[in-house]
Amino acid sequence: MRIRRLPSLTALRNFEAAARHLSVTRAADELAVTPGAVSRGVRQLEHELGVSLFLRSATGLALTPAGEMLFAAARDGFDCVAAGVNKIRQAAPGRLTLGVYSLFASRWLIPRWHQLRERHPDLEIDLQTCTDPAAMVPGTFDAAIAVTDMQPRPGMAMQRLVPIEMMPVCSPATASGCDWQRVTLLHSRQRPEDWARWLNAAGMKGRDPHAGLSFDSIALAVDAAAEGLGVALAIRALAGADLAARRVVAPHHFIRPTSRSFTLLHQASRHLDPGLTALRGWLLEEAEMAR
Repeated sequence: MRIRRLPSLTALRNFEAAARHLSVTRAADELAVTPGAVSRGVRQLEHELGVSLFLRSATGLALTPAGEMLFAAARDGFDCVAAGVNKIRQAAPGRLTLGVYSLFASRWLIPRWHQLRERHPDLEIDLQTCTDPAAMVPGTFDAAIAVTDMQPRPGMAMQRLVPIEMMPVCSPATASGCDWQRVTLLHSRQRPEDWARWLNAAGMKGRDPHAGLSFDSIALAVDAAAEGLGVALAIRALAGADLAARRVVAPHHFIRPTSRSFTLLHQASRHLDPGLTALRGWLLEEAEMAR
């Protein structure tokens, strides 16, 4: 049996998106990761292959001859895989795979899941959650709920569901007499610049925005805040249950809007698919009621 020697598929996907857009930033938006993650993937691929794939200049990116060759192969390969996956899914009508970030699933979607089942009892959905943003890309699933800035993507239908607005939260005891120059800031390593942006937008000066404790996710940072370890930044739309239960409170009134939102994505060619139509309609209704 012939063994295929393939590079990292994550690195290859980062490269293919960057080559298609000739932009690390646009590739990061498509894959719902940071530009740094895309750049690291490309560098990993270049190191593994021992060649340069891009010419980098002040005016942007251009593919080297080796990059052109790999891009053609990667593009065709991913297109072939996507076509095969679609054929399999279309052979099983009434069943959808939905990829969702774990935080959005646990704080927003799953508490409403019984309503979806009551509304559409014949709709079978395979819900797949993941903490890796790079895994939440259409093509892997029939539909995905990803973080986007709503920039158009060729061949992709997009529906904005929930805005991402950042607000501080902490335990009721911490909120009492909260000293913003001394309170411990709780960070999510997934969003390392959130506190710098929030403090600047709120007009708070003289505070080191990177000091404090760091956690793997926003959910863990909020859990730590609820236990009195400090103040975390939560996504407003996902903090409703914790706020209603007084598990956490808001020690400051300022809420920082962002350009991003949780967005439903699927292939535009499947816009009239009955299952996707039912799911999309229900999600939009729930998002509207939440607003």
